[in-house]
Amino acid sequence: MGNEKKDRSQLTVLLGAAFLMAISAIGPGFLTQTANFTASLKGNFGFVILITLVFALVVQLNVWRVIGVSGLRAQDIANKVLPGLGYFVALLIALGGFAFNIGNIGGTALGFNALADIPLRFGQILSGLLAILVFISRNAKSIIDRLVQVLTVVMIIITLIVAVISRPPVAEAALRTLAPDVPLSAMFFPILTLLGGTVGGYITFAGGHRLIDAGISGKANLKKITQSAVLGIGVATIMRIVLFLAVLGVVSTLGKTLAPVAGAPANPAAMAFYHAVGTVGFRFFGVLLLLAGVTSVIGAAYTSISFLKTLFKRIADHERYFTIAFIALSTIVMSLVGSPAMLLVVVGFLNGLILPVTLTVMLIASRRKDIIGEDYRHPLWLTVLGVIIVGATIYLSITGFPGLISTLFGA
Repeated sequence: MGNEKKDRSQLTVLLGAAFLMAISAIGPGFLTQTANFTASLKGNFGFVILITLVFALVVQLNVWRVIGVSGLRAQDIANKVLPGLGYFVALLIALGGFAFNIGNIGGTALGFNALADIPLRFGQILSGLLAILVFISRNAKSIIDRLVQVLTVVMIIITLIVAVISRPPVAEAALRTLAPDVPLSAMFFPILTLLGGTVGGYITFAGGHRLIDAGISGKANLKKITQSAVLGIGVATIMRIVLFLAVLGVVSTLGKTLAPVAGAPANPAAMAFYHAVGTVGFRFFGVLLLLAGVTSVIGAAYTSISFLKTLFKRIADHERYFTIAFIALSTIVMSLVGSPAMLLVVVGFLNGLILPVTLTVMLIASRRKDIIGEDYRHPLWLTVLGVIIVGATIYLSITGFPGLISTLFGA
């Protein structure tokens, strides 16, 4: 009986870790990026999703296996690779997580606005308060495990309904996924932005650190850790595909643009839902964006603080309070910043710039026996593909930079 209870508890954590990673990816930025790029690339965006899926799987498996088998968080691994490097990595991730969290607060406020016409400034305050409520409880981690699973399923169902109504050209999308008819260079910026928004920065570490917190580590648990890693990427990809098809149906089958209606804030994904289902669709999207925003705020805050707590004892002793302060400060900054929709796209790209650094650290650690143990051998194919992705993301960072400038200044 005791073993059954332990197995159920472990399964809850494994599912929670996978969904925490997925929900950290499926935030307001995820929705905004997908809508923007689908509108500009049409069916060719399927190719971007496919390439991102392959890259993300390789990144996630490299990171989670090294974290899992070592039983160490990423910052502690980095300090073993090179003394002091963990502090740099933690600062990099925490700053990226903070920037992303500002966008998440803004995105959640857009959700409140689409759902109930709540002014953005007031919606930002409500967003921060909702996320803080989760961390006030001493059982916050258990609440997060169950909350993210339920809300992720709800978001996928809402988006699937809109995708069916919008009647996307599925055959054309499938063709362009395998044979795009736009230059590859036109997809560099979207690929890195999506990759950054899926496994960049803090996101890929969200679930891995949750497993460490729950004591699920070591070679004996490696199969379960790998399955959880794959599930996280799978859930995020399913949501990406469903949203892609929903928006594609609006811009292709219905022939609509994603320009805002009079009096509404710039919110391209909301316009897709509006054109598909009318005012009800706009409210549907409000629910979707609200759920995506709040859960992403939770994921970003939890993971960012997890990068700091083993390096600074005061943070470890008062983890809940620092997490609450992290959310509160994000809320204050968002209230001073405009255009959350643009910020969400830009931060995804910037998270992609962090990816080569953190992945390189994990690849080096995977060859160090003092980190992974004498009896573990990291798969050579994962190492080779990981090195290729490091090179590819550095190249994409350089070549995609003009796209970032264009997004920022409308060039």
